[in-house]
Amino acid sequence: MTAGEIVVVSAGVGTPSSSQLLGERLGQAAQRALVADGVRVELRHIELRTLASDLAHQLVTQVPSPALSDAYAALGRAVGVIVVSPVFNASYSGLFKQFFDLLDEGTMAGRPVLLAATGGTARHSLVIDTALLPLFHYLKASIAPLGVFAATADWGEASGHLAARIEAASRAFAELVAQRPGLPVADEFELDAGFTDLLRGS
Repeated sequence: MTAGEIVVVSAGVGTPSSSQLLGERLGQAAQRALVADGVRVELRHIELRTLASDLAHQLVTQVPSPALSDAYAALGRAVGVIVVSPVFNASYSGLFKQFFDLLDEGTMAGRPVLLAATGGTARHSLVIDTALLPLFHYLKASIAPLGVFAATADWGEASGHLAARIEAASRAFAELVAQRPGLPVADEFELDAGFTDLLRGS
């Protein structure tokens, strides 16, 4: 059995989306880091662009669609969450904010979260500290110490700086997941021996 799921929430609106791509790479790197520590996790990807009409409907009716209810439930079960938003007007996108505005209070409390964002230029890189960090502090999440911002130019660079930042941030996030899993209750799934040892600090 796996120890649980890491849920990747991306708010890109294009196809393909750099936010989705960054989320995929962060998720894969975190999964590799946890597997190396003896913790097996699965990845689940939630693309908010596919839920845009559902979010608008819930905002005015207060009734979530089955797809939204499923997405919210996935966050409530997750051993860790990776969030990625494109930068719109120096902050996260409205779609991203609406999704977390409608999430039940307390869902993110204590849950390990890796913050990431994408934008056209590096001048938007402070969005993680100025927008994402306050939001997830408010939601009482356990925030990984390293975030990742990817500008358009980062994807074509030959130096591998973005790859190195992804690996470093994912490793720090994986360590947080192992130390503070943010799980709902332990008996909802079977823990393997490696994960149990990590929780005990051995």
